[in-house]
Amino acid sequence: MSEPKAVDHVVNGGPRRARGAALNGDSGPAPKAPFDAHEWVSFEDPEEERTWVFDVTFLLSRWTCIFGQGCQGVLTGPAPELEQGCCSYGAHFTDKADAVRVERAARTLTPEQWQFRSRGMKNGKLDVVRTTRTGEKVTRLAADACIFLNRPGFPGGAGCALHRAALERRGRPLDLKPNVCWQLPIRREDSEADNGHVVSTVRQWDRRHWGAGGKEFHWWCTGAPEAFVGAGSVFVTMRDELVELVGRPIYDRVARYLRSRQDASTVPLPHPTVRRKR
Repeated sequence: MSEPKAVDHVVNGGPRRARGAALNGDSGPAPKAPFDAHEWVSFEDPEEERTWVFDVTFLLSRWTCIFGQGCQGVLTGPAPELEQGCCSYGAHFTDKADAVRVERAARTLTPEQWQFRSRGMKNGKLDVVRTTRTGEKVTRLAADACIFLNRPGFPGGAGCALHRAALERRGRPLDLKPNVCWQLPIRREDSEADNGHVVSTVRQWDRRHWGAGGKEFHWWCTGAPEAFVGAGSVFVTMRDELVELVGRPIYDRVARYLRSRQDASTVPLPHPTVRRKR
């Protein structure tokens, strides 16, 4: 099985020259990448009619969640003191199975883990999911944020009750939380051609992916330099999430390629947010 290869490490239409390119007779300067450029790699799925496309720039970046450590939230103004992160508007479920899984997990939460348990369990009946006017299923809100979000001052600490419960059980938060919550800020987009061939793109989640509401955010983490301070690359620190999104064989292939980029003489393109900071 061949390894994925980027064509000349294309950057928004222009190939990047590797360090030492002069050894091949090319002594010209490397072209300057557009300010918002990302590198991508694509390869064919060996088992099905699918092409995989990965955002190399984001997966090699040091992005990390900074909830409670400077995250300004997604309201119309900075609100780090609220420690709401991206939980202010509740979570949209991807399908019925997603909602059922979260409801099942909610029934197992204790009052010590979940600040708003009394609201979520009305007279012993679970009530954490509502349906919007457009038919979408979302988590209910409590005190102007997701019902599962524990607030500052709660004895167990601020943060997602489902996330906390998973860690206390030495499990994975992605097994209890809504899909959109554990996937962020990674996004998988599938598009199918008329002949049935699917292109699956794995990229960072940008403001525009929230729809019109994203324009109202005062702050969004993939565009904030202070969030790019992780101890390792995203493809390593979010391994479990990526495996869940694409499967272990595909993750292993792209991870081998990304590791080779880190070890090679070519310098990976820094994330645009980090480049703007310099």
